[in-house]
Amino acid sequence: MSQQTIPDLASFTDDAVAWLGTVATRRTESVWGSGSDSVAVFENWTADEERARTDEISVYERAKFDAGWGPLNWTSEFGGRDLPLSYVLAFRRAEDEFDVPKRTEMFSVTQQLVAPTIAQWGSPEQQDKYIRAMLRTDLIVCQLFSETEAGSDLAAVRTAAVQAPGGGWTINGHKVWTSGARVADYGVALCRTDTGVAKHAGLTMFLVPMTAPGVTIRPIQQMTGGSSFNEVYLDGVELDDAYRLGPVGKGWQVALTVLAAERLDGGNLGLANADQAVALAQNLGRQLTEIERDAVADLVTRSYVQRISNMRVAGAVIAGNDPGPEASLGKLLATGTMSATSDVVRLLLGRELTADSGRWGTYAWTEHILGAPGYRIAGGTDEIQHNIIAERVLGLPREPRP
Repeated sequence: MSQQTIPDLASFTDDAVAWLGTVATRRTESVWGSGSDSVAVFENWTADEERARTDEISVYERAKFDAGWGPLNWTSEFGGRDLPLSYVLAFRRAEDEFDVPKRTEMFSVTQQLVAPTIAQWGSPEQQDKYIRAMLRTDLIVCQLFSETEAGSDLAAVRTAAVQAPGGGWTINGHKVWTSGARVADYGVALCRTDTGVAKHAGLTMFLVPMTAPGVTIRPIQQMTGGSSFNEVYLDGVELDDAYRLGPVGKGWQVALTVLAAERLDGGNLGLANADQAVALAQNLGRQLTEIERDAVADLVTRSYVQRISNMRVAGAVIAGNDPGPEASLGKLLATGTMSATSDVVRLLLGRELTADSGRWGTYAWTEHILGAPGYRIAGGTDEIQHNIIAERVLGLPREPRP
């Protein structure tokens, strides 16, 4: 798109607000004690509830796509308008002012992680079949990466894909900690296709239909009582070679494309709950102690540092630069903010965290406190992020590897 056809950003934002007003009500100044007080990090939905919520979000995402407000920075071939990232961010800011359905993790995985990966690594047939459908959320995708035996070493996966003489593949293995497996249409699965080479070189990526024969999904019960995660068993799953994503043996490079997008997308984690904790401090109905005031001030400071870091990453992308490993800092800041939020809430509420008094915005915080530690593992452990920053940003000596 030429520079002349790009709309003025202010006019674009006005048009976005006008369209949003046709599909959602504008958020007024929030009134403490009204609406949902959920601050869950990992939702405790039943399978039916997860499906219903996913469908509700998809209805909105499809309406947004069809009206031309969906993948704004994509080309028209995939339903986009070929606009700079600054316009995407402007729309998101406008969207925050309206009561639209809150997106779950599956939508960022589908639209912001997997669709761009297919654009980079997929065949023309795969791009035509999947990208537009994923951006519109006609298809939902989960990640089939983690395995119990591999721990944090993604390259150590053992799920095996064996190619038949006719070109098809048979997959056998076990994936774990899979979010959204119950509602996903496809899973991007990292599999081992060659055991005779270095572990990073013997991997291949596949798009696995979640309804294929041999795919079994078993929810994992969390300590919060819900089942946001799942085990996925792949027992003799037979796939045509058309489901292979990227070249044979290049699965690690494909996976890195997904992971890079995941770290870019993780910088906003925890900010909404941090703001809610500050609002809690303002609505306790009593004066805060000096220790409590200090903790709340620290949380406010942390949340602003996290936002500034996100702005720096966004600015680099808008300028056409790759933020690279520095994006790992956003993930660390996010988990730090989530931990600080838990500390503040424990100080403010005390026993109202362990016994439900019925007061709005109190006992609901148990969901955050129990769920927040999980994000020190999800999306790449904190230890991995520290190593990335130390080795690739600060230039420190590499950690010894066996």
